[in-house]
Amino acid sequence: MTASPLVSCIIPVFNGERFVAAAVDSALEQTYAPIEIIVVNDGSTDETKAVLGGYGERITVIDQANAGVNAARARGIEASSGSFLAFLDADDLWLSEKTEIQIERLAANPGAGICTCMIENFWERELADEAARLRGTKFDGPRMASMQGMMLSRMAFDRIGGLSTDIAHYDEIDIMLRAKAEGVAIEHVGRVLVRRRIHENNISRSRGEREKTDLLLLAEQAIARRRAAKSNK
Repeated sequence: MTASPLVSCIIPVFNGERFVAAAVDSALEQTYAPIEIIVVNDGSTDETKAVLGGYGERITVIDQANAGVNAARARGIEASSGSFLAFLDADDLWLSEKTEIQIERLAANPGAGICTCMIENFWERELADEAARLRGTKFDGPRMASMQGMMLSRMAFDRIGGLSTDIAHYDEIDIMLRAKAEGVAIEHVGRVLVRRRIHENNISRSRGEREKTDLLLLAEQAIARRRAAKSNK
């Protein structure tokens, strides 16, 4: 009987003492095994390290000076040994069957290297007014997940060139664009497998001008890839 492939779950965290335990628990409670959980503590100054210490050998914790979420994910990937890579934000939750469903989907299509899924938001109590205001809007229903819903085979990840260090946001868009350029097939599970926690300190609340810069850079890189592909024909 062929052994199930190891999945590496990478969790970057910065000052996440409030929610990181719930995120880690959701990874530990997956119906699929084996999973290695690698949490990169990106220079937290709160009690994040103490919270993570309570898990003992069930998880791997890497401490580093604050360098940003992309650098933290990259550090986690370097330390990982799984045939598949999956990502979880420190304030979000995986549904228990997420890993199993995505592994099965990729196994059913050996030519695919990436599997995505759907995500839904849930609001913390302090944002009850915001939740009520957005009820019934696009923010209140299922939508395509970002990095926290993506699973990649190690081969596909290496083929597309790993994580980009040029952008601070929209990693999932960058990966999908580069995957398309490299001919990497993508599977999609049309079910909610991730829950995104909305709270006062979400990174998305402070993107500002960097968000526009990243989108412009992604567009420029996509155009450059298309031009390079045409010139090589």
